[in-house]
Amino acid sequence: MFKSLSDLQELIKKNKVKKRLALAVSQDTHSLEAVHTAFKAGIIEPILIGSRPDTERIIEEKGFDFDGATFIHEPNDVKSVELAVRMVHDNKADILMKGKVATPVLLKGVLNKEWGLRTGSLLSHFALFEVDTYHKLIAVTDVAMNIAPNLQDKIAIVNNSVGYMNKMGIAKPKVAVLGAIEMVNESMQATLDAALLSKMNQRDQIKNCIIDGPLAFDNAVSFESAKHKGIKSEVAGDTDLLLMPDIEVGNVLYKTLVFFAKAKVASVILGASAPIVLTSRSDSEESKYNSILLATMG
Repeated sequence: MFKSLSDLQELIKKNKVKKRLALAVSQDTHSLEAVHTAFKAGIIEPILIGSRPDTERIIEEKGFDFDGATFIHEPNDVKSVELAVRMVHDNKADILMKGKVATPVLLKGVLNKEWGLRTGSLLSHFALFEVDTYHKLIAVTDVAMNIAPNLQDKIAIVNNSVGYMNKMGIAKPKVAVLGAIEMVNESMQATLDAALLSKMNQRDQIKNCIIDGPLAFDNAVSFESAKHKGIKSEVAGDTDLLLMPDIEVGNVLYKTLVFFAKAKVASVILGASAPIVLTSRSDSEESKYNSILLATMG
């Protein structure tokens, strides 16, 4: 059981894992800060793809030491993304990271039919939080990719997340399917989906996890709340993964945890042939670094 994001770093160092990371459009200060920290920690081998003069100017201004890193000069953003994606596609890199480029441009490269990173799976966002008021790390999905996932989408999102958590060594993650209430209500689609996902898990149609729902947020994360409401569940109060009903709820929860609860976070895009570090411009250098740590677990 991971209690902090620093546990990931210790596990990576213990296992002597070192992944090759391709940073697309590398002339980005915050991304370079995170990549440099991971490089100096011996966790990654950076491949910096972008405008080399602009990248080196930032490196010089910040006093970074990228001695031994690979530089590829490509000033055109679209071509820089293509080179980075192709390197991952050709097994010359293990992780793709977004630099100073718009998300749609990066994802267009990822989804390229010829040299992209398609697997046939749905792409989904996976975030891992360290919250002071919770007894272990807790994951949230999906807050950034799928707007209004239907039942089939939610199955894919759960499978993406559970598969990744299994790789992290969490053999049977406890998944709480969230709704506004903990009872099935035919007028609330989220509760119907939750009940179906729970039953599918019981019948072994969704494997390697324990699913319960619908659960309201308080039941999912608080033993006391679940006990007070008479909820008997293996998941309630001990959740590893929160499945969001839609992107609206997920995005609000993500930003509430970061800005109000001051939680630490790491996030990756799953469903491609390799993990993708695709953080937002508002994410801190620490969040980007934590996201690199998380990506090396894949």
